[in-house]
Amino acid sequence: MAHPKRKTSKTRRDKRRTHKKLREKNLAVCPTTGEFHLPHRAFWHEGKLYYKGKVVMEQEVLA
Repeated sequence: MAHPKRKTSKTRRDKRRTHKKLREKNLAVCPTTGEFHLPHRAFWHEGKLYYKGKVVMEQEVLA
């Protein structure tokens, strides 16, 4: 198994990890509501939870 010859510094390690956060997030549009959301994620809109354009759950109103 390979072993590093020298310890990688915290600065060098962190420099390698920075570029991923600069990318813009892809957004999908819901065919039912027209809302923008993260792809492959459920999202709330007007008290309803949508996933793949269908209502999965409705929010309970506490009185």
